Amino acid sequence: MKTNTFIVSAAALCFSISAVAKPLVIAHRGASGYLPEHTLEAKALAYAMKPDYIEQDVVMTKDDRLVVLHDHYLDRVTDVATRFPDRARSDGRYYAIDFTLAEIKTLRVTEGFKIDEQGNKVAGYPDRFPMWKSDFTVPTLEEEIELIQGLNKTLGYDIGIYPEIKAPWFHRYEGKDISIAVLNVLKQYGYDSVDDKVYLQCFDALELKRINDQLLPKMNMDLKLVQLIAYTNWNETMVYQGDVKQPYSYDWMFEPDGMEQVAIYADGIGPWKPMLVDSSSTRDNIIVKPLMASAKKAGLEVHPYTFRADKGRIPAYAKDFNDMMDIFYHQVKVDGLFTDFPDKAVEFLNRH
Repeated sequence: MKTNTFIVSAAALCFSISAVAKPLVIAHRGASGYLPEHTLEAKALAYAMKPDYIEQDVVMTKDDRLVVLHDHYLDRVTDVATRFPDRARSDGRYYAIDFTLAEIKTLRVTEGFKIDEQGNKVAGYPDRFPMWKSDFTVPTLEEEIELIQGLNKTLGYDIGIYPEIKAPWFHRYEGKDISIAVLNVLKQYGYDSVDDKVYLQCFDALELKRINDQLLPKMNMDLKLVQLIAYTNWNETMVYQGDVKQPYSYDWMFEPDGMEQVAIYADGIGPWKPMLVDSSSTRDNIIVKPLMASAKKAGLEVHPYTFRADKGRIPAYAKDFNDMMDIFYHQVKVDGLFTDFPDKAVEFLNRH
């Protein structure tokens, strides 16, 4: 865990992280550009592409099990609305925390979709895996860890895990401490040291501080922690005052001393990529925003999200996916990045 005093030599740490370590490839929700996100099949395919880490988004069920889903609701990637039509909350969403693991295991998983004005389910990425084809289910965190550790044994690789604790503020309001549950599973499977192949990430700064200051020492663990960064108006993290919730303000992280404050409790940051490169950049003029320099000065690793090769997902300042890789790995000099297409990022780094 981090100490509460910023005593690290930033220059020395920047050298040790950036100049020596090879940049990382993090498989975002698995090989989610090719198979439905967070399914074991997407994780197995990602593994075969040899990234450095594979990501797990973790939410909790009604019976206190941990499942791997990007959202703390089920209706964007499953047939829950058809199978359990009377189980939605007042906002129309079907929350994982309202279902037992056994119930969730009966659901079919597909590509993420939205409901259009006519009530049709429309894939978020039309050129990806066809909706409702084949047979995919929601995995538990334990199942996924066992898959990755098993493949590490049989194939001899050393691919790590990169779990995210989703919406701990929501789980706590619902009476569940998801952070302790996740840490217990990580410890059970041998992830308890900064030397282990694991990063633990979260958007909730208050919770990440709690993990660093209280939970890790209490459980005799010391993990690499990553502060995910959102903009306040995304409502990514909420703070409850009684039953009233307000969005947590991320504004302080963009202040001149923001990254030094993050470095007190975390080892790295996970910013949205436009937080690092101005969207008004051109191919001849890449504008790197101050957050990058501030993070490196504070000794933090920088792992931005999310890099996609889909049509319309390449920023205007990059001519193609490889050019985007070149900009972020070689000009911005990030320490790693999240991508739905881990094979493309691995191939790029192998060539360069």
